[in-house]
Amino acid sequence: MKAEAKNEKGNGGNTPFTWVGKRVRRIDGPEKVTGELKYMTDYQYEDMVWGKVLRAKYPHARIKEIHVEKAKSLPGVIAVLTHKDIPGFNGFGIVVPDQPVLCSDVVRCTGDAVALVAAETSEIAEQALGLVDVEYELLEVVSDPEKAMGKTSPQLHPDGNIHSHVKIKNGNVEDAFQEADLIIENTFYSPRQMHAFIETEGGWGKMDEEGFITIKCPGQYAYRDRMQIARALAYNPERIRVISSPIGGAFGGKDEITVQIYLALLAMHTNGRPVKIHYSREESVVAGMKRHPFKVQMKTAVKKDGTLLANRVRAVGDTGAYASLGGAVIALAIEHSCGPYKIPNVDLEGFCVYTNNGIAGAFRGFGVNQVCMAIETHMDMIAEKLGIDPVEIRKKNVYHQGEVSSMGHVVKSSVGTHKTLEVAENCDLWKNREKYKAEASEPWKKRGVSLATSFHGIGMGIGLPDYGAASIELLPEGKFKVAVGCEEIGGGNSTVYAQVAAEMLKCDISNIVVVQGDTSQTLDGGTVTASRSTYTGGRAVATAAPNMVSLLTETAAEMTGVVMEKIEWLPNRIVAAGETISYKRLFDYLYEHRRKTKVEGHFMLPKEKEEIKGSGGAPHHLYGYLTHVVMVEVDTLTGETDVLRVVSIPDAGKVINPQGLEGQTEGGAVMGIGYTLFEDVLIEGGYHKTRNFTDYIIPTIRETPIIETFPVEEAEESGPFGAKGIGEVVMIPIIAAIMSAIYDATGARIKHLPATPERIYNAIKQLKEQEAQPAR
Repeated sequence: MKAEAKNEKGNGGNTPFTWVGKRVRRIDGPEKVTGELKYMTDYQYEDMVWGKVLRAKYPHARIKEIHVEKAKSLPGVIAVLTHKDIPGFNGFGIVVPDQPVLCSDVVRCTGDAVALVAAETSEIAEQALGLVDVEYELLEVVSDPEKAMGKTSPQLHPDGNIHSHVKIKNGNVEDAFQEADLIIENTFYSPRQMHAFIETEGGWGKMDEEGFITIKCPGQYAYRDRMQIARALAYNPERIRVISSPIGGAFGGKDEITVQIYLALLAMHTNGRPVKIHYSREESVVAGMKRHPFKVQMKTAVKKDGTLLANRVRAVGDTGAYASLGGAVIALAIEHSCGPYKIPNVDLEGFCVYTNNGIAGAFRGFGVNQVCMAIETHMDMIAEKLGIDPVEIRKKNVYHQGEVSSMGHVVKSSVGTHKTLEVAENCDLWKNREKYKAEASEPWKKRGVSLATSFHGIGMGIGLPDYGAASIELLPEGKFKVAVGCEEIGGGNSTVYAQVAAEMLKCDISNIVVVQGDTSQTLDGGTVTASRSTYTGGRAVATAAPNMVSLLTETAAEMTGVVMEKIEWLPNRIVAAGETISYKRLFDYLYEHRRKTKVEGHFMLPKEKEEIKGSGGAPHHLYGYLTHVVMVEVDTLTGETDVLRVVSIPDAGKVINPQGLEGQTEGGAVMGIGYTLFEDVLIEGGYHKTRNFTDYIIPTIRETPIIETFPVEEAEESGPFGAKGIGEVVMIPIIAAIMSAIYDATGARIKHLPATPERIYNAIKQLKEQEAQPAR
């Protein structure tokens, strides 16, 4: 595939780019859209064994006894395993390994695993689960996170029900509230969102005759999965291979261990036969991760000229039965709770609380979604109260590169918020909003237009190792294999890696082969989370590429006797004193002389020097920024709301692939629409009332509006060609923008998501009743 060779400005200079910044078709696109690509759970083998997981019957109970004799004696059953069959550590968890692989004494949610079964068929395995008899003693269910923090609540873990507590204070909030001309105070509630990936959790496990274990399971960090498997099996990790790509959707929901350890345990008991586990949608709903529901209380002080003075925040997140990444989610929420603004006085506090409400973990946005809706709604309420344009009040208060954020740290990396707001105020939808609002499709329908802005940290932050690594290998046919640990979870990072490599190696992108997510073929390059894969993986590839250039230049000089200074590195070839040397000839020479054909590139993410006390890992060094402009139409007779148009204005630094960026902005916008208007996993008394997509509403093509993308390229010097990350912020400000657009249309302010037709209708009704009351 060829691309137009145009001169593009990149990284501060006039540089002719061939591949970077171009609309390159996804290298994995054709096989995905044709169905040629097989995902892990698509495979079947003649000698395969089916694995099943027995879930807890109750959300909170003590296990008195587990009887497996009947299940083991069922014809066709190969193995029945309980906690007694775990050779190593019976626990997993990215930060705190507090979730049992198989519960031994207590179950804390209905997603808990109690036993594993392997059988000749799926039906026999399911029947065997029903024959495992577990004696339970029921315990009191903890379902309200606020009550869970009380002293009288049953304690779900040895250290209590508060998993983490984050607190940041700057300045003097009390004095600032005394000086304020206006104070806005509200409480906001956000729902438990499902990742709703098409491919439910599942995969394969097999142990060969030499004891090597291969796990093929979609996940977001193969090396960390391997470590957790090895720990549970008390096994040498070098004898475990984890293949984690391709992935049929993740969004954070496959960041934590899903079935990898179960597969490895069963593989040790199936006599070399491959074992398959594949969750049904119902099991995925009960056992899988969800977004943390939040309660956010916010109080904001401002001067009459619109200058922000103070912000007080108290956020409580329900992490469910186990920690997973709950502590990090709360920490990131608090770090972002004041938006990309300069607020000199802040008092910010967050709690991550254990309950028996399933399990919450990583999800696109990672806690920022829940607090953005609060601060951005307050910005609009302040603007209205003071009679200031909503764009102007934001432009007045946003920080710029080199200025101090609300966290109290100097933001050293690139900041594009102000530019995104300038593009927003000049876009057609915003400039002509009154015209569009007047064009409602029915007399009883009202339109509203609003905007919101937000940001999101890139990378792990302070206190955690954060590194990138990639290798480039010259292949026998003269192509280059680019191997990066970061998996491809739908965002298109494989194409980005190919573009970066092709640009720096001056070769056609068809000569780049990308391998990802395989511990036997890639270096440990960290997780595909935290909006880091383009920045980190791209930078690692860009670090490895010069090493390949040096290797092949030196080889060409040795082959021809021409001094290195006269070796020319030209597109798709190397020229020495007028002689063209193909990559294939270079490989043959290296192979014949038993020389290496592979190079590596390693990269440590830049970090701030000091962590803000009590922050749990803030501040980040890098952030991506984005502003959304949204138009909605509300049916005032039913409360039903349609999002008609979205303008997405991201600052992702240099855009490596505009087509890929648009895919992210469009997908993120639709996911944000679902979160704001439709989605909520209902759990009552610890039991899931939502069980499937039949009672969980997600947006379809019918709910997908016109989405325009206008990128702002505020280049980041430390990134590949100036690129940053954008994977999460693309779904964040649209939440608050929709909420305020509903208000603009109806006058009713929604503070409890999802903004269902019932909630909107009742809010409109209540507003009319208030207006009808005589003035006092």
